[in-house]
Amino acid sequence: MLELEEQLFQLLIADIVDYIEPVQHNAQVVGRLDCLLSFASVAFKNAYCRPEITEGFGIDIREGRHPVIEKQLPLEESYVPNDVFLDRDEQQILMITGPNMSGKSAVLRQTALICLMAQMGAFVPAKSARIGVLDKLFTRVGASDNISSGESTFMVEMNETASIMNNISDRSLILLDEIGRGTSTYDGISIAWSIAEFLHNNPFSRPKTLFATHYHELNELAERFPRIHNFHISTREAGHKVLFLRKLVPGGSQHSFGIHVARMAGMPRKIVERASEILEQLEKKFIEDHVEGGSAEIAVQRPATKQVSNETVQLSIFETVDPLAGKLWSALKALDIHSMTPIECMLRLNEFKKLVEDEE
Repeated sequence: MLELEEQLFQLLIADIVDYIEPVQHNAQVVGRLDCLLSFASVAFKNAYCRPEITEGFGIDIREGRHPVIEKQLPLEESYVPNDVFLDRDEQQILMITGPNMSGKSAVLRQTALICLMAQMGAFVPAKSARIGVLDKLFTRVGASDNISSGESTFMVEMNETASIMNNISDRSLILLDEIGRGTSTYDGISIAWSIAEFLHNNPFSRPKTLFATHYHELNELAERFPRIHNFHISTREAGHKVLFLRKLVPGGSQHSFGIHVARMAGMPRKIVERASEILEQLEKKFIEDHVEGGSAEIAVQRPATKQVSNETVQLSIFETVDPLAGKLWSALKALDIHSMTPIECMLRLNEFKKLVEDEE
């Protein structure tokens, strides 16, 4: 019985062998067609353009967009496109400053994705794109540690950055996002400054680089090196609010608006107000040391200690974001929606709106 089964199996295999290669070939062709049709479908639906791949070293992207972020935006909101130009002779390194949440990392990522998609043979999310062939795409974006190997966040950052610096070429594209943030301010600025100098002055290669940073001191590099240019993500201040315009424009930024971002994240108001007071003290001391004393170093005096009341710390679960939330919660709890007419509901809603506006 076993011999009969083995013979039947051998006959079956012999019949199938002749079809294995054609089936594999067909599967490969179908897979390639599926990929190309997906490229075409996405390009048609999202108004992608056909990129021009050249033998040069430049990257010229006009009105580029992030292909993922633009699909996740609310229907009434459109993605703000940005231009990016890089080459090895005039504009090799873009030093990008701007507030948290303004879109610096999005500009870095969309540039890399557009270059990668172009070399894959796909249309790209831009009005036009002229891209020189890249041989390497390096990224140092995000922060994480390596607990299993006993490496801190900063050690991981330095390992990855060192690997980039040791493997650059003329056709490389490098994305560096907030290098040096994992250590002290002075160490971080020194490392970031030295890396920018190395990339600019390297005698063997001039890799195109997008360098996002919160160290505004690095804006001085543009005055000392001809191929480093300052750009920033534009913002607009309206009263106590900051509007992120998401537009990459020439020139450096001198503000990070970190306290504003903390307020947006729901930090208790007492903490935000105290942070503003400390920032004012630090900036005043900085100006005194530089203007009046003429010192070349940053000598910051520890801000005066201020007692924080228990009321500030021990907020109720409904007041952890803002005391205003507690007022709104109490008012909402007192409402009997089932006994209210639509007009009464609208009037009450208008009262809540005015309450919020008055607090601002």
